[in-house]
Amino acid sequence: MTAPTPHSAPTQNRTNEMQLLNEELARAQSAELLREAEQRHRTQRLLAARRLSRKAEAAALRARLNLARSL
Repeated sequence: MTAPTPHSAPTQNRTNEMQLLNEELARAQSAELLREAEQRHRTQRLLAARRLSRKAEAAALRARLNLARSL
């Protein structure tokens, strides 16, 4: 292994800094994608719950109407 020259040390630091910046950017992008996916899943679950709630309300209304008709 050769000893670093005075000019290679700053270049090496910049290279390391750029690599760290790229890794940090990749982590930030991954975290953002994960947040977006989690938000989509929450929205989908909420919409499904609303649909089920409306179906249950409609079924309850039909049951009340059928009971009223039978009396």
